[in-house]
Amino acid sequence: MVRGPVRMDEQRQANTRVGMVMATIRQRIAARSLTPGARLPSIRGLSASLKVSASTVVDAYERLVAEGAILSRPGSGFYVASHAAPLSLADIGPKLDRAVDPFWVSRQSLEADESDLKPGCGWLPPAWLPQEAIRRALRSLSRADAASLSDYGAPLGLKPLRQLIARRMAERGIEASPDQVMLTESGTQAIDFLCRFLIEPGDTVLVDDPCYFNFHALLRAHRASVVSVPYTPAGPDIELFAAALAEHRPRLYITNSAIHNPTGATLSPVTAHRLLKLAEQHGLTIIEDDIFADLELTPAPRLAAFDGLDRVIHIGSFSKTLSAAARCGFIAARPEWIEGLIDLKIATSFGGARLSAELVLGVLSDGSYRKHADGLRSRLARAMFEVTTRLKTLGIRPWLEPQAGMFLWCHLPDGLDAAAVARAALARNVVLAPGNAFSLSQSATGFMRFNVSQTLDNRVFDVLRDALRQASISQPATP
Repeated sequence: MVRGPVRMDEQRQANTRVGMVMATIRQRIAARSLTPGARLPSIRGLSASLKVSASTVVDAYERLVAEGAILSRPGSGFYVASHAAPLSLADIGPKLDRAVDPFWVSRQSLEADESDLKPGCGWLPPAWLPQEAIRRALRSLSRADAASLSDYGAPLGLKPLRQLIARRMAERGIEASPDQVMLTESGTQAIDFLCRFLIEPGDTVLVDDPCYFNFHALLRAHRASVVSVPYTPAGPDIELFAAALAEHRPRLYITNSAIHNPTGATLSPVTAHRLLKLAEQHGLTIIEDDIFADLELTPAPRLAAFDGLDRVIHIGSFSKTLSAAARCGFIAARPEWIEGLIDLKIATSFGGARLSAELVLGVLSDGSYRKHADGLRSRLARAMFEVTTRLKTLGIRPWLEPQAGMFLWCHLPDGLDAAAVARAALARNVVLAPGNAFSLSQSATGFMRFNVSQTLDNRVFDVLRDALRQASISQPATP
């Protein structure tokens, strides 16, 4: 009487193992680690690496042949079919709820109407940015010489702007000559260049958990193997960071050190020194993303300042405090790396974005910019207090109360799923940022990131209150 159910259970397990093998091959094809015409791993080799039987691999391969994904060549093996589907970043990496994958918040925020509310987005409202200074710079730029308006920019970038960036970095303890600074079109492009320059598909990259969700998306595009380390109020958990270095041998670590996204935490000097010591021991290169520098009230430790741009690469941009429409960022690195990056920039984007660089230089050189930055920090501090107070009345508690910046990383009331809350809010044209979008380990189900500058409208709290109630009602009862 018992044998029938046992056989059915065994069959289900066998089907699950076959499905796992098929998913592995499909993922490798989607990630282009197996390209059209490439020979698949041998049956014996794949069965050993995946710890399944050879018959399971045979079954999986035969089903993939039936689907047309691979071809069988008797006496030779199995090969990827010659036709290739377009690259799908959503198919690379773990299958996540679409409401919490690395693209969801970005798409909803970027595609939202002007009337929609975006407490989950990562930028300031247009009214908070120096529009009059931008208009003055545009008027001045309209009178510039023909070359400034029409010609390619030098690959290294506009020299006066690089000189200004070098002086600004020196204020934070980072010593670099203007020739160690290369302009890019954004902070995201800076990381893209560095991934092209420093890693190959399959290389391991370390990130914080949680971290900025577009790090996940960008590393997925580069077919990197991503490993995460839990983040604490003082920086990454050093013991787990050391264990990850020993186990996974990553090539890169990407982080924010000044104002961490999404938590708002600040790297402590002790953690910074321990990080750099571990990086030296394990040959690790660190990309330090510093795009929130002008939002700090008191400068935090910079890894690049302690390291002297040896194994730390410092990047930044001006989209958060000046304009997201004027695409301009930078990379500061050791001289020999800048030389290689110049060649890569020529190969992928040719010249520099000269108009944007001239515009950014005009605004940063305007005597009003420092006053604008001072006012912005004060305005954010007031918004941080107001939003924190109002969220607490809804049972939403900050993980920590940040020293500066625009982000609050918050616990939702116990038992609530942030993705469910986000879906309910989106139905009423409010874009939220559920925690698992930032978490590679998917351990932030009950967290939400709020941009305080975008969370001041009373309608946000009305919708949020209803979304919390709706998510609570739909939550399965705990046995």
